[in-house]
Amino acid sequence: MKPLVSILIPAHNAEEWIAETLESALGQTWQRKEVVVVDDGSTDQTAEVARRYASSGVRVLSTENQGQSAAQNHAFRQCQGDYIQYLDADDLLAADKIERQLEALREGDSKRILLSSPWAPLFYRTRHARFVQNSLCQDLTPVEWLLKKLGENVHMGNSTWLVSRELAEAAGGWDTRLHYDQDGEYFARVLLASEGTRFVPGTGSYYRFTGGGSVRTIGKSDRKKDSLLLSMKLHIQYLRLLEESDRVRKACLTYLQNWYFYFYPERPDLVAELQSLAAQLRGRLEVPRLRSKYAWMAPVFGWKVAKRAQMAVPNWKVLLQWQWDKAMYKLEGGEAAVRQAPGVSSTYPEIGA
Repeated sequence: MKPLVSILIPAHNAEEWIAETLESALGQTWQRKEVVVVDDGSTDQTAEVARRYASSGVRVLSTENQGQSAAQNHAFRQCQGDYIQYLDADDLLAADKIERQLEALREGDSKRILLSSPWAPLFYRTRHARFVQNSLCQDLTPVEWLLKKLGENVHMGNSTWLVSRELAEAAGGWDTRLHYDQDGEYFARVLLASEGTRFVPGTGSYYRFTGGGSVRTIGKSDRKKDSLLLSMKLHIQYLRLLEESDRVRKACLTYLQNWYFYFYPERPDLVAELQSLAAQLRGRLEVPRLRSKYAWMAPVFGWKVAKRAQMAVPNWKVLLQWQWDKAMYKLEGGEAAVRQAPGVSSTYPEIGA
């Protein structure tokens, strides 16, 4: 019998996106699947919209708001799948994503093989999305994958993966202490328990950028900064468990330096922790550099103002792109496109197009 795939969707105040996400889940060409939505204490119509798909087999579970990690764990406890497809409530899957990943398995393969695929950033219109190609887009051992992630500042979204139940159970549940980068930490643990990744090109998932207030945005949130530092510590711990070497220490130091900007100088307590971590890796973190177009502001207005400008301007540009894509999406049919796009492979751009 073909394996059952559980598509798990934690959702909090996602009424604008949840229908399209469910369409993409139900439209998978892999027929043997179940879809489980956990409404994590939404205060909008998320649960009501999701329940409209009950006749298509979607199960909607409601809980008090406890965060994404708790919702993921609850969904996993309630599902029956041999393989797990995690899917955020605003993201999408290409129609053949699950089928092509399962077809990539070979006779005799271990259940500890972790299946991956490309991802594409998305505002509204899938046909304008372009799939990311980076050094993670290949078969890799766990240590090589984590080395590239930390040392090259690259990543994959959680919907790119397809995880066997055996591997998910070996990795353990999502860490409920984390409120930022919980998916990064979780899949680092999945990698730790795996025998390596098998990358499946030609299909993938769509990672949506929303207009603000996203769980993916750090902003000025001290809670998210605390969470990010904990996740970073765990990433380094996992990589060093796999290998203790100069190249690992170098990658870890690069990782700390790349993210140092988000903590310096507003959180001196976390800055001190980061420097302590760097010292354990036989290094020291340098004061983050401002890009040339903002560096001139530091002597005039102060370093913090220059930093805020460097962080804000790219966000404004993204917001403008988001608003433009939303306007064009509505102009081109909006809701009609939602009903047609997910689950119909011809509406998705070819990878590399």
